[in-house]
Amino acid sequence: MNRIRKGDQVIVIAGKNKGQRGDVLRVDGDRVFVTNVNLVKRHTKANPQANQPGGIVEREASIHISNVQLFNSASGKGERVGAKTLEDGRKVRVFRSSGEVVDA
Repeated sequence: MNRIRKGDQVIVIAGKNKGQRGDVLRVDGDRVFVTNVNLVKRHTKANPQANQPGGIVEREASIHISNVQLFNSASGKGERVGAKTLEDGRKVRVFRSSGEVVDA
């Protein structure tokens, strides 16, 4: 079970973007793409078939999954995540500190 999924709100805990928050756009193996975090400028060639203009495009680059933590809105900070099986057999993610279930 993945600790961090698409759509989760995370906080960066290491690197040049430490302290920034954003939503996960996609998870690609052990790397994540977070909105407005780790922005890089890329030179893009125009593609008229896709109606895409050329030029310098700013977009998100990936961050290693170990450098982000799931943001807990109740405590206001990033926290570790674990897995727990409920009585009805469902497997859910829980915050390690409080034991409360992560909203999916």
